[in-house]
Amino acid sequence: MPADPASPRAVPPSTSAASPRAVRARACADQASPRPAIDRSAGPVRHPGPGRRAFLRAGAGSALGAVALPGLTACGSSGGGVGPDGKVTVELWHGQTDTLKQAIEALVGEFNRTHPAIHVDAGGGATADVMLQKVTAALASGSYPDIAYVFGSDIASIARSPRVLDLTSALRAPGPVPWNDYWPSLREAVTINGRVRAAPALVDSLAVICNTRLFQRAGLALPQPGWSWAEFVDTAHRLTDPSKGVFGTGWPGVGDEDTTWRLWPMVWDLGGEIIAPDGKSIGFAEQGPRALETVASLATGDSVYVDPKPGSAQMYQVFLSGRMGMVLGGPWSLPDIIAAKTDYTVVPLPSYSGRPVTISGPDTWTVFDNGTARSAAAVAFVRWLNAPEQDVTWDIGAGSLPLSTQSARRPEWLDHSARTVGLPAFTKALESARVRPVHPAYPAISQAVGEAVVTVLLGRSTPERVMRDCAEKADAALLIPR
Repeated sequence: MPADPASPRAVPPSTSAASPRAVRARACADQASPRPAIDRSAGPVRHPGPGRRAFLRAGAGSALGAVALPGLTACGSSGGGVGPDGKVTVELWHGQTDTLKQAIEALVGEFNRTHPAIHVDAGGGATADVMLQKVTAALASGSYPDIAYVFGSDIASIARSPRVLDLTSALRAPGPVPWNDYWPSLREAVTINGRVRAAPALVDSLAVICNTRLFQRAGLALPQPGWSWAEFVDTAHRLTDPSKGVFGTGWPGVGDEDTTWRLWPMVWDLGGEIIAPDGKSIGFAEQGPRALETVASLATGDSVYVDPKPGSAQMYQVFLSGRMGMVLGGPWSLPDIIAAKTDYTVVPLPSYSGRPVTISGPDTWTVFDNGTARSAAAVAFVRWLNAPEQDVTWDIGAGSLPLSTQSARRPEWLDHSARTVGLPAFTKALESARVRPVHPAYPAISQAVGEAVVTVLLGRSTPERVMRDCAEKADAALLIPR
């Protein structure tokens, strides 16, 4: 339930600048907001052009041999997708727009140049926010792409189709990125029932972005790693200045996944899980009320800006305008903050235990079975794309983080990270990041939790009462046969 825009907790921003990039955590496509492209011309993000040495090179007569990957099988015809000239065409629905579209298409061009027996066609598909619906319809019609950019929260639904390739052998085989070099949260995000059902495409993490000027004005020292949620709440209250329209912090107030995912690090830190080990009930019935009590404490004294619109654009605009002391955000936020010339720093999320914990929202490259030749070529492209040399180019262009520890050690990334305040903190957070469960009931759980958070933010009920209602709805969703 969105906040009343007239409420003191939800005031419209005072500027009309372009909306910042929305948080990318999504439970399902009808809850999601797009990952909008942003103008990075004023920020530190650079876009290395094509021309870099590809990890895999193949001559016209040997490229197909190079993509005969171990353990990869497909149900279609082995000759499907091979043209009269012997070239295999792979259809990629990358889902990106503007700057991100330019970044992925530059990489596609480099792959096509260095792999003459394969042509990746990146011209079709849909934007990422409607990819689930588009792919679902395509699978039903029998005419679907070879690769699609699918949100991590949607992979459990998509992977139920027999047309989704099992990539376990392909990604765990020796190759450009050893399986264990991917961050643990990424490995978990693409694994269902012990099988790898997609390739990692993008990863981020959540941390606290602080307006250093507002901290100085309030006479407060900047937070340090290991700080507590109690300190976060106290700092938010101290930063709040109603006479100047300054809020201590903000929280999305729509009740969607953007509202929900910020609560999960609290739950995990308290020892809870989103789904109980038996899979029949939620795993945070005891921890949920305490996490919600922290949210309720923020709402006391109107120190939290409750954003009444999807996408969190207004909340981030309040921060960019210099009227919010702290905001939970990710690396996607930094170019807009730098362009706005906001003095800032980034610190890890607070915790109850003193241990670092955060959440990551990975997205995937999901590969579909269009016959042996096209499937092998599609997997070859994904493996090439995730190799550290290409991954770093994509990460810098997409405003995201390295997919693997190998990529994080690349000189290009280290240089980019050193020149971008806060980026090392987001990368470091990947070491302790967790992901939401890959489970078809998660969207229903997320909705129930989102409604509970908004109810508490607006002071309409107690944490204990809303948690009982939340548990009843979420447990019911888990009992539905799937």
